[in-house]
Amino acid sequence: MLEGLMIGLGAAFSIQNLLMVVAGCLIGTFIGMLPGLGPMSIIAIMIPVAITIGDPSAALILLAGVYYGAIFGGSTSSILLNAPGVAGTVATSFDGYPMARKGQAGKALTVAAIASFGGGTIGAVLLMVFAPMLSTVALLFHSAEYFALMVVGLSAIAAFAGTGNVAKATLMTLVGLIMATVGEGALFNMPRFTMGLMDLQSGFSFITLAMAMFALPEALFLVLNPARAAQGDSGKIENLRITREEGRKIAPVIGRQSLQGFFIGVLPGAGATIASFLGYAVERNIASKEDQAEFGQGSIKGLAAPESANNAACTGSFVPLLTLGIPGSGTTAILLGALIALNVTPGPRLMIDNPQIFWAVIISMYIGNLVLLILNLPLIPYIAKVLTIPRNYLIPFILFFTLMGSYIGQNNATELLILVGMGLAATVLKFADYPLAPLLIGFILGGMLEDNFSRSMQLYDGISFIVDRPMTLGLLVTAVLLVVIPSYRARRAKARRDGVAEGD
Repeated sequence: MLEGLMIGLGAAFSIQNLLMVVAGCLIGTFIGMLPGLGPMSIIAIMIPVAITIGDPSAALILLAGVYYGAIFGGSTSSILLNAPGVAGTVATSFDGYPMARKGQAGKALTVAAIASFGGGTIGAVLLMVFAPMLSTVALLFHSAEYFALMVVGLSAIAAFAGTGNVAKATLMTLVGLIMATVGEGALFNMPRFTMGLMDLQSGFSFITLAMAMFALPEALFLVLNPARAAQGDSGKIENLRITREEGRKIAPVIGRQSLQGFFIGVLPGAGATIASFLGYAVERNIASKEDQAEFGQGSIKGLAAPESANNAACTGSFVPLLTLGIPGSGTTAILLGALIALNVTPGPRLMIDNPQIFWAVIISMYIGNLVLLILNLPLIPYIAKVLTIPRNYLIPFILFFTLMGSYIGQNNATELLILVGMGLAATVLKFADYPLAPLLIGFILGGMLEDNFSRSMQLYDGISFIVDRPMTLGLLVTAVLLVVIPSYRARRAKARRDGVAEGD
């Protein structure tokens, strides 16, 4: 571990990587502040830029900086306008916006910045401690275990579905798996499902699909509903300091929710949004009656809890991504695709085969959180002015970077047609309340699933590897439980509601 830390420190403190950290944090902060434009959209747009950098470490550091920078910056619009920049900061608005209405916007932004820094820093330390433990199982993993891991990742789709939407999430995952079969197969180097189009011989481009699923629908939503433009003036933001007593109040909250948020983020499919809501709920439940009465009215504990939890969860979501190759959230699913596009295979052997990438990313997270704190506290009054820009003006920029990114990625005009077609389909699916993240996860994991399954079939002359290898069987049983338990709970809840309705 110490050797890895030294390698990471040397890589992270290079001039190029330090610039990538600062650039990622700044871009993420600005994007996170703009309501509706979350990290998934901007990361999808920036993947072609990251790939051109050449160095996988620098590219991933840039994209990771955008990710936690967006979560960090998303609190600003939640507090000032009650318009969460990203889903992970929805809970921030519960007490942040009431504080702003009381004239304590500066204090609220300071509490959010400190809590975000605390959550991100504790998360980075925990990532250093727990990630190597998971990597010790590297020698136990073969193609059969990798196949089972992919199945576990696909079975976590329920986390991306709203209440009663598990069937929709499952359907979208299957669509993603079907799309992953387009192009040359793992067993036979023959094109399949290409409909005679040479441009589809290598399959659909991940970059095109990611932007079609997230960036393009957002632009189309703005066109179809121009009334969603940002409104209001940030006004003067003063009194950024918090008292010593307030600091003592939020310190244990930050500690508790950083730990809880990190471990929630580690769970594949959980992510910052779930962590922030659970963090808020837990702190409210364990608070005294006096403090409980303040929740929802401008409580600094109610503000610090979700901010600590969501930033720690962002860091935690990198554990399954880097050590197991399973995305912990929709955003890390896009980062997984970016890693594959950079010819880096995430999983148990990443720390062994590419330690400079693994440790440089972890060290850069701590540096990034420090950069965010230093940049954001003095710039809060000025950055908030960005919120006065009508979102309609963002449409040309979104469309330009989306189209250019798709074209540059493959240098093929057909990609533009695929992008527009998929973007329109994604917009319709979004209107119909179908989650898009499962489709992307199915597409990304589909290729690795097929490759490892084919390899296992060849090595063990059939599917006997499922029974012969205990770890593979255990992982597959876990995957079945991840699918069955949420469905069982949903049915029980429905039966209870029906019973109550009949009783009335």
